[in-house]
Amino acid sequence: MNRIAVDAMGSDLGPEVMVAGAASCSIERADIHTTLVGDLDAMRRALDARPHNSSRLRLVSCEGFISQDDDPRSVRERPHCSVCTAASLVAQGEADALVSAGNTGALILAASLHLPRIEGIRRAALAAVHPTERRHGPKRDPFALILDVGATSGADAEALRGFAAMGVAYSSIVSEIEAPRVALLSNGSEPQKGTPEIVQAHQLLAQGPLNFAGNVEGLDIPRGTVDVVVCDGFLGNVVLKMLEGVGDSLTHMARQAAARRLEWRIGMQLLGDGLKQLRRMTDWKAYGGAPLLGLEGVVIKAHGRSEGRAVRNAIKVAAKNVRGDLIGRISEQIARA
Repeated sequence: MNRIAVDAMGSDLGPEVMVAGAASCSIERADIHTTLVGDLDAMRRALDARPHNSSRLRLVSCEGFISQDDDPRSVRERPHCSVCTAASLVAQGEADALVSAGNTGALILAASLHLPRIEGIRRAALAAVHPTERRHGPKRDPFALILDVGATSGADAEALRGFAAMGVAYSSIVSEIEAPRVALLSNGSEPQKGTPEIVQAHQLLAQGPLNFAGNVEGLDIPRGTVDVVVCDGFLGNVVLKMLEGVGDSLTHMARQAAARRLEWRIGMQLLGDGLKQLRRMTDWKAYGGAPLLGLEGVVIKAHGRSEGRAVRNAIKVAAKNVRGDLIGRISEQIARA
């Protein structure tokens, strides 16, 4: 039984969607037990409104929560808030993984306060998936993993090598790729291109044992040239938001064009199947969430606007990483490196 602690309170859409995802999972998966942490009355009302298997669910009370607008550092003064309580369940061995759709900074800090770093890891990293042209691994996953995208503002060469090892371990479990291709994000493919940290990290990774493909540029991310893209948190966060913004802008432009001229609307209809496939490929709700890697516990950050389906998938992703021994795989990769 994979035991998943869920912060039910921090989501943009409230506890109802978090409870809905856990309730759905309780019916579908006999191997997952979910502990919902939040306001007991709110969670009970949400559970009463939908089918669920009570034997696979548990409710735990807390003292308030950190909203999306709150200062993440406030978790230090609120040790019994929902995200801290959920993190403490993992630290105490009452849960195997933590899922939250709340304040990203608060989740990172709460997890870091309760869970030690894996031996050999200099810094934790927040990873994210991005849709790509190419399909990856036996599952034919249409995305690549990017890390770090915001857990740290900068990273030296050793930290970047650690990010690479963690990304490879995660990709091997979730995408089931035997030897994920990993690369450094830089301003050129040549080994000498990039910041001093990137150049030094290139030298370290080139020594093995990872399946290192060298440097890639920003244009390689949507192309899916590699399975894992490594960079520091500042650059990764900028790149991720830019890629998300481009996708949103293209969708908006297509809708505006279809509404403006009849022939464009007809063209959009003719492209219907292709657009549906693109929409499915870029649907972040299907990917569950972004892993926070490097701590002695599985931590998944779901999107703040996650609805029930996305929450359910985040719980499943967390359980898959528990079954795949993510922490052990990372430790093994670090030891080999």
